[in-house]
Amino acid sequence: MARTPLPPLLYADTAASSDQLYFSGVEVHDPFIAFGVGRRKLTAQSALEFGRVKKAGTFDILVPLEKWRARAEARWPRRKITPAEIIAVLAQAYGAKGFRVADDFPAAVFLRLKSLGIRLELADGPLFPEREVKSAAEAAAIREGNRLSAIGLAAAEKILRAAKPRGRKLLHGGRLLTSEDVKFAVETAILRAGGLSLNTIVAGGDQACDPHDRGTGPLRAHDLIVVDIFPRVVKTGYFGDMTRTFLRGRASEAQRRLVATVRAAQQAALHRIRTGVDGREVHLEVTNVFAAAGYKTTRTKTGAVGFFHGTGHGLGLAIHEPPRLNAIFPVSLKKGTTVTVEPGLYYPGLGGCRIEDVVQVTDRAPRMLSNYPYEWELR
Repeated sequence: MARTPLPPLLYADTAASSDQLYFSGVEVHDPFIAFGVGRRKLTAQSALEFGRVKKAGTFDILVPLEKWRARAEARWPRRKITPAEIIAVLAQAYGAKGFRVADDFPAAVFLRLKSLGIRLELADGPLFPEREVKSAAEAAAIREGNRLSAIGLAAAEKILRAAKPRGRKLLHGGRLLTSEDVKFAVETAILRAGGLSLNTIVAGGDQACDPHDRGTGPLRAHDLIVVDIFPRVVKTGYFGDMTRTFLRGRASEAQRRLVATVRAAQQAALHRIRTGVDGREVHLEVTNVFAAAGYKTTRTKTGAVGFFHGTGHGLGLAIHEPPRLNAIFPVSLKKGTTVTVEPGLYYPGLGGCRIEDVVQVTDRAPRMLSNYPYEWELR
């Protein structure tokens, strides 16, 4: 008979910990105590947050932090009282025999709890493995995140279309158009629509050949420009994640072939995704398309070229969640899992291209949770 797992224990704020946001269902901006008591959820909140958390109604047991700090002080009058001591007295009062914690649980709290005799176990994998499968409401929240992504892409496309090529320069409003200009347009459009978009990528030319280079300085006419937008919906905390590659001016045949091959690889991956498929097989579909088209992946002294990242990742309350679609980790895709599909090719001198959408796994074709045109050559 399988042993019943210990209840989860969390000490984090909801901005830093997607697990805390998932468990708590309400935003709190300072680290706080939350744990399971059988099928119920308990939290200790300060007077600052108590009323707001009570109104949210997401916890079964809500106790005042100040009261339980006082109890800890009474029990250990000569000991410095930290969150560990408060957790210990709460655990005793509510009959908790021990807890399961994530691998990012604060080390100092972990060690003090151990010194107090509290049984702790590290979760074998994610603290909440059920997060991998998204409910209909969660899928709708992710779709809303991608609606915001599409608003950002439209803002980027609008400013790029308005820019005027002058030789290799792009002029907008009489001055050089920069990555920073486009990112500002993207992020303010998303902010107005109810989202928060941080670390947006608008990278052109060789900058786009580093997939996580955010892009800086002037954008150039006739260059491939990768626009990767991953906003968080303020109301729910769920993310969207979409990428399109644009070019303002006239593309070369080599650029057109590169973009067409990336799109073909994405479509091949999408055709392969369904319940029970190994994520490595999805990634293999992409690499097979690239290999058949003659695009090689190699390592150089200055970095890798070709296709050197995974095909996708889970998406939800964190921008990167399980599962991963890559060559390394075997994973059988579960029905309801939400993943990105984002193949790319990167060759300095030619440019970089990435195309990314989000889908939910079903028994048949995946359900698209993102929508934006694939027109890229803006003349």
